[in-house]
Amino acid sequence: MDQNFAQFKERLEEGHSWPSTYTFKFVVPNAKKGSLMTLIPMGEVSERASSSGKYVSVTIKSHMESADHVINAYKKISVLEGVITL
Repeated sequence: MDQNFAQFKERLEEGHSWPSTYTFKFVVPNAKKGSLMTLIPMGEVSERASSSGKYVSVTIKSHMESADHVINAYKKISVLEGVITL
């Protein structure tokens, strides 16, 4: 496992009791929003478009079983160009 993901997993394990609700936050080009939504576990979704309409801020609260499930979701999303993870 990549060192960054190993450290992230440690923080997730320390800060959450699994299973738990986890909040994902992204800024994504509007044209890629559909692709993002197919890769992330679904849950409560809120969106906010940028003033130019080129980007959208997406917050998704999803029920996750473990820190590993969260990390796997981020790994899937990492293949999308232009997505900023917050």
